[in-house]
Amino acid sequence: MASLFLIYSFMSSLLATLTVTTATETDIYCLKSIKDSVIDPFGYLNSSWDFGSNNTEGFICGFRGVRCLHDTVGDIRLSGKGLKGQFPLGLENCTSLNGLNFSNNTLQGPIPSDICKRLPYIYDLDLSYNNFSGEIPSSIADCRYLNTLRLDNNKLIGHIPPQIGQLDRMKVFSVANNQLSGPLPNFGAVIPYDSFANNTGLCGMPLKNCSSHQQKFEYSFKGGFVIGYIVFSASVAICFTSYCVPWVYAGEGKKKITILGMMVLMRRRKHKITEDGQAGSSLLEEGTKEVSMLEKRVARMSYADLNDATDNFSEKYVIGQGKMGILYKSSLPNGYVLAVKKLHDFQFLEEQFISELKILGPLRHINLLPLLGFCIEQNQRFLVYQYMPNGNLYDWLHPKEESQEKVMEWGVRVKIAIGIARGLAWIHQNCHTIRVIHLHISSKCILLDRNFQPKLSNFGEAMLMSSTSTSSVNSELWEMAFVKEDVHGFGVVLLELITRVDPGNMTDSSNNVLDEWTDHLLSSSSSHGAIDKSLIGRGFDAEIFLLLEVACRCVDPVPDRRPTMLQVYEDIKAIRERCDLADDSDNLTRPEICPATSEISVEIERAEYL
Repeated sequence: MASLFLIYSFMSSLLATLTVTTATETDIYCLKSIKDSVIDPFGYLNSSWDFGSNNTEGFICGFRGVRCLHDTVGDIRLSGKGLKGQFPLGLENCTSLNGLNFSNNTLQGPIPSDICKRLPYIYDLDLSYNNFSGEIPSSIADCRYLNTLRLDNNKLIGHIPPQIGQLDRMKVFSVANNQLSGPLPNFGAVIPYDSFANNTGLCGMPLKNCSSHQQKFEYSFKGGFVIGYIVFSASVAICFTSYCVPWVYAGEGKKKITILGMMVLMRRRKHKITEDGQAGSSLLEEGTKEVSMLEKRVARMSYADLNDATDNFSEKYVIGQGKMGILYKSSLPNGYVLAVKKLHDFQFLEEQFISELKILGPLRHINLLPLLGFCIEQNQRFLVYQYMPNGNLYDWLHPKEESQEKVMEWGVRVKIAIGIARGLAWIHQNCHTIRVIHLHISSKCILLDRNFQPKLSNFGEAMLMSSTSTSSVNSELWEMAFVKEDVHGFGVVLLELITRVDPGNMTDSSNNVLDEWTDHLLSSSSSHGAIDKSLIGRGFDAEIFLLLEVACRCVDPVPDRRPTMLQVYEDIKAIRERCDLADDSDNLTRPEICPATSEISVEIERAEYL
């Protein structure tokens, strides 16, 4: 019996040792994946999480922000460390993790739809004060141990999944300061009012009661009675259209359409080619076919070359980060400088990746950012552009620190304005086969080369329209519902150039602030106060106010009253001539490089840039 006891004790100790060793190895891999997948601008993880100099058992438990339970990682707290990037998917390797706090960082992208499979024992999850977007995944209700869930101060949209109310351990729940809508779940615990504040679409206790419309929508959603909901929505739309929505006129024939109709048209949108009212098939469905066809026009680049040019995508080469991915500066052996965009998550951005290739890839114009190539490596996607040494317009107008303030002369601002107007007019009207609507114009997507020639970028959410349609009605609707959206975005950029006011302070979700502000600019005798002080009194005051009038026409709340981009280009060109400013790129039309007109011309343009 004594021998059996000793054998049993030895086997138990050995099993426990193997378990701890395995857990430690997976925890090390988990923490390494966090360190590798996020951008750490302040070096918090680099200075504290050292995996090379210490091999003692449980050494990771001494890392800052890491708390262990029996030598395994049980809690990670990285609040307020300035971390950037997306939610680290490698967290699933911390198999005993029950607490995670990423609050007060600048993480972005969606919350993983399978978060509870990755963190099955999580009971305290804090993702507040970040830039997470998209919907709250309904599968988060599978985290059955959750008693604290903080998602406030993000950019989340959609409904709060009703299943969350079934988590009987939930004690703290906060989604304040998002863009959520719909009825609140029925929570077992008492959740205070301020946990849902500043979500204008939410209703139900402890907020205001839901309207009958919201209740009917929720009933339809839950029950699956889609047909009934469509009938209900159509009835409301008809009544609203008949009695509430103003009519506007399109074109010389004065055909009546409603603003509501225009909104519906805008929903028939991105990444589809529309011809005679027929919508094209999804880019995702044709992704493989599209890529193989686009290889004729956009160079497919080697992952090994891009990896070498960025030193394994080292942080020291990072020059920016946007919604789609992280941007790296890289240099080829021949001295050519590139900008390589590594997409955050191909599963969520595959459609934008294909759209960027399909739309921007074949286009060559002095005011469009040249897309030079792409790379597909397993689950990673890369886009390669010509490098723009002067960055984006937003950073010039709104430096992060006053000490970094950069002076932008009036002549440079006019050059940027006329360049973007020229580029937009070209994609709207000058291509023989397709027309392009950007739909996301802002100062952040306007890049500047070494001579401050502006380049329009970020076509991941753009839309293609056929220009061969013979239907005058389609032409009028296209003109009003789509092109005028770009005109409005350009008008906001013009206002930004003139006033240096951040566009976030000009507009709200309904544009009411912008309408009131532009009315004040045009009617007030003291409008000098709104114009950037560095421009006033330098001999161009009259021209500045002329450009201000152009901007206000572009952001007119009635799309039918907004000018076309070609008209805007001509107006700004006349203002530039009054200022006696030269521009050697006054070349609006370049028909020989319109997409699909000539394979040879496209190849020549590619060769010029490569």
